[in-house]
Amino acid sequence: MSRSGISKGRLSRRDFVVSSAVSAAAFVSASRTALGEAAAESRVVTKGRIRQSACGGCFRRMSTEERAKIGAEMGLVGLDFVGPEEWPILKKYGLVCTLSGSHGLTKGLNHTENHTECLAAIRKSVDRTAEAGFRNVICFSGNRNGMDDDEGMKNCETALKEIVGYAEKKKVTLCMELLNSKVNHKDYMCDRSAWGFELAKKVGSPNFKMLYDIYHMQVQEGDIIATIRKNIDYIGHFHTAGVPGRHELDENQELNYPAIMRAIAETSYDGYVAHEYSPVRDPLVSLRQAVSLCDV
Repeated sequence: MSRSGISKGRLSRRDFVVSSAVSAAAFVSASRTALGEAAAESRVVTKGRIRQSACGGCFRRMSTEERAKIGAEMGLVGLDFVGPEEWPILKKYGLVCTLSGSHGLTKGLNHTENHTECLAAIRKSVDRTAEAGFRNVICFSGNRNGMDDDEGMKNCETALKEIVGYAEKKKVTLCMELLNSKVNHKDYMCDRSAWGFELAKKVGSPNFKMLYDIYHMQVQEGDIIATIRKNIDYIGHFHTAGVPGRHELDENQELNYPAIMRAIAETSYDGYVAHEYSPVRDPLVSLRQAVSLCDV
C-alpha cells in the first residue's frame, strides 16, 4: 500500500486530536443544551403572581433536602411547617419557611386554662421566625369542649391581644387556621369564616389574620371567591386541596383553582398560597399540576 493510501485510510495524530476536540466540544454543547432544557422543563412557575409554597404531605416521604431542591426547581418560594433545625436547608435553596408551627390544634386559645402554654409556644415561635427573617406563625382556636362560641371568641381575643403587640414588634403575622368541623375536625371552634374574620376585627392588628384553608371552607360553607374578595385584608395565608377527599387539585374535584387564584391575584394580597393535600398519584406529577394550575 502506498503512502498516499495510508494517509487516506488513517488519521494523523494531529487530525485525531483536532477531531476528538471537536467531538468533545460538540458533546459538551449538546449536554449543556440538554441540561438547560431539563432545568427549564423542571420549572413550573412562569408568571409568579401567586407566591406558592407546599406542605410536606404533597411530597410524601421525601427528606427536607429533597423537598427544598425540587420546590426551588419548580419555582416555589418556600415550604410550610419546616422545623427551625432544618431552616438552613431551605436557605441553601433560596427558600423560606412560609408558615411556622406553634401550639397544638385541639388545645387552643379559646380556653383560658390553655393561655399560658399556648402563648409561650407562640412567643417562642415568633422569636425564631423573626430571627430567621420569616413572616408567619400558625395558631389555633382549639376545640369547643362544650364552650359557647361567643365565650370562646372573647377568650381568643384576650389571649391574642397579649401577644400580638409582640408579633408586631418582631414583624411576624399570627395566622389562625380555619378548619371544617363537618368532616375533618369535629368540634373545632374556628370553623366558619365569619367567626374568624370577626375575631380578626376585634383583635384589630395587621399582625393577626386568618389562615384561609380553601379546602376546609369549601367543605364547611362554600362561596369561596366572594368570601376571599370581601375579606382579603383579614387573610394572612392560604392552603389548597381538592374537594372532596383532600387530594389533588385536578379534574376529579369540584373547586376551580385557576379562578380562585385569579381572584386572589386581583386583590392586594402579598402572602403565600401553600398546597396541603394528600396525593393519590405520583406526588411530583401531582405537585407540578397543582403549581401550574395556580400560576395564573
